[in-house]
Amino acid sequence: MRTYYVYILASKSRRLYVGVTGDLVRRTAEHLSGKVRSTARYRINRLVHVETTGDVLAAIAREKQIKTWRREKKLALVSAENPAWDELPLDSLDRGR
Repeated sequence: MRTYYVYILASKSRRLYVGVTGDLVRRTAEHLSGKVRSTARYRINRLVHVETTGDVLAAIAREKQIKTWRREKKLALVSAENPAWDELPLDSLDRGR
């Protein structure tokens, strides 16, 4: 079964980017290399929140849901699971392979 990821990246100043992908390692590398304009401009390069699911439609729906939230609610979501806003290590995540 394939794994899909809903993720939040943050800058040091906590500017946020919410995305969805089937390959978190590749997509994070794209963000870090500057290939994604929406994150390169603001130096949004720390993975701070990840949710996984085996259902692509559920992942897309969750991404859309989070994107509609006010900033305060997104910050609370990250803080609940990652209070220090540490960068999450990719090698500890199930890569869905």
